[in-house]
Amino acid sequence: MAGGDDHSNWSHRHNTSTTSSILFLSFLVLLCTASYLLAAHQQQRSLVAPDLTLSQCNIKRFANATATKFPRCSANYSEYTPCEDPQRSLRYNRSRMIYRERHCPVDQWEYSFRCRVPPPYGYRNPFPWPASRDVAWFANVPHRELTVEKAVQNWIRFDRDRFFFPGGGTMFPNGADSYIDNIGKWIDLKHGSIRTALDTGCGVASWGAYLVSRDILTLSIAPRDSHEAQVQFALERGLPALIGILASKRLPFPSRAFDISHCSRCLIPWAQYDGIFLNEVDRVLRPGGYWILSGPPINWKKYWKGWQRTEEDLNQEQTKIEMVAKSLCWNKLVEKDDIAIWQKPINHLDCKVNIRKLAQDRPFCNAQNDPDKAWYTNLQTCLSPVPEVSNKEETAGGVLENWPKRLNSIPPRIYKGTIEGVTPEIYSQDYELWKKRVSYYKTVNNQLGKAGRYRNLLDMNAYLGGFASVLIEDPVWVMNVVPVQAKVNTLGAIYERGLIGIYHDWCEAMSTYPRTYDLIHADSLFSLYSNRCELEDILLEMDRILRPEGSVIIRDDADALVKVKSIVNGLEWDSVIVDHEDGPLAREKLLFAVKKYWTAPAASED
Repeated sequence: MAGGDDHSNWSHRHNTSTTSSILFLSFLVLLCTASYLLAAHQQQRSLVAPDLTLSQCNIKRFANATATKFPRCSANYSEYTPCEDPQRSLRYNRSRMIYRERHCPVDQWEYSFRCRVPPPYGYRNPFPWPASRDVAWFANVPHRELTVEKAVQNWIRFDRDRFFFPGGGTMFPNGADSYIDNIGKWIDLKHGSIRTALDTGCGVASWGAYLVSRDILTLSIAPRDSHEAQVQFALERGLPALIGILASKRLPFPSRAFDISHCSRCLIPWAQYDGIFLNEVDRVLRPGGYWILSGPPINWKKYWKGWQRTEEDLNQEQTKIEMVAKSLCWNKLVEKDDIAIWQKPINHLDCKVNIRKLAQDRPFCNAQNDPDKAWYTNLQTCLSPVPEVSNKEETAGGVLENWPKRLNSIPPRIYKGTIEGVTPEIYSQDYELWKKRVSYYKTVNNQLGKAGRYRNLLDMNAYLGGFASVLIEDPVWVMNVVPVQAKVNTLGAIYERGLIGIYHDWCEAMSTYPRTYDLIHADSLFSLYSNRCELEDILLEMDRILRPEGSVIIRDDADALVKVKSIVNGLEWDSVIVDHEDGPLAREKLLFAVKKYWTAPAASED
């Protein structure tokens, strides 16, 4: 009986507690609703731009975090790119262009640099896409060198307060569209078999700019200062681009990433160093992918005088390129006029037999040489093997669907079980999860998805690319980053979806100019980097690469966001923490922020 009385008392206490909890939650909901309606009535703006519809619940407990103020850097740091600093690069070896690779300072945000990089005086929001493809503000990229150096090649023109991009190029004087049409005579560019492209030595990225209308997503790379600000111009135009060079390290991409790799007078010495640079192109090309070369030495009989080189020299260079291509088991499809195209085999069955017969032997890399490892990984001269096949007609690694079916079909790396812990079921669930999450984002940030507000997006911890996949119908592109500290390497699957991305370590600066991105998304990033490096450094880097009035969305554990919020308060971002899409009881919270508009002072005021 005593036990029964105890049970009765417990039940009474439990019911009373439950009733109290329900009353409290009901009161909280009413309070939140009243607060929201009052805010709407007063038409107050929580953030400067864009307008955000924000939950007022569960915010006050985050509001009093102490902020460390970060001063504004001086105007001469307006283009500060820590790991591609031209002055620091001069300390490194000039052979093979090693001095133009990434060389990060030991402490990238030393005390004197723990400041916020300023936009140049007169900076304006870029033209909205698609107008930005053809025009940019001079004040945003104040470099006129290319307008003089490339004046006759129609790369770029300057008129009053803006630059214009006519779509010309060194090897396509009739315009990029005409040049691409010529490529289309030999490669099917119309039916979705070609989706991802890599443009090495990209100029102002006109090749990639004119492939956008054909649903081909091009990632353009070039070294900093080879021609002043070429990657910066590409990004200002709203095109995917990255500072990068073929020198001593692998490019930060997985193997079998791109359908096409392209070089138009990119001046890379393809035949030198035992063909090591073409070997890297082979690593990142899909089985069956294409390499396109225009410019020296192609069609040298016509151009050798203009190129100021001898016939013998150019003939010898082309012969060496042909030998390297054969050692990679590539098949030359065509050489006509100014364009030559090679194709990588769909598998290596014939290659394993024939490669021993070639005069220039190129052995396969051993099993310990992971072809997907590409963060500070030395270039190799051995041939990266593709996955095994059972017959000559089988495509190594699996056949990809044509675009746009490719986006949501199960990537081969997942259905073949080569990504540990990621099953087709997990992949499908992840896509549904991100549809829900992005839908919620758009109720909070009502500019996300609208034409004109955002173009360049960055996902700092992309996992399977779910965030980018849901935004595919919006006028944006997303750089998907898989941190090198991530538990699983999923970047190959992201490329198999027809998306693009890179490997990166967020304890270092990104290989891009300041003011690159309109919106930055970070999912569980700060939990991942807890105790790895200073969160202040990551947030300062986000501030460096975010445009004025650009937006940030951070989702993480509440404790991590409390720390982030305290730092963000010192960056002059307007920010607020809101509830998870599943409600206030979820430990995960979201921080929405907008970077305030400010610039360096005018020269007379500095």
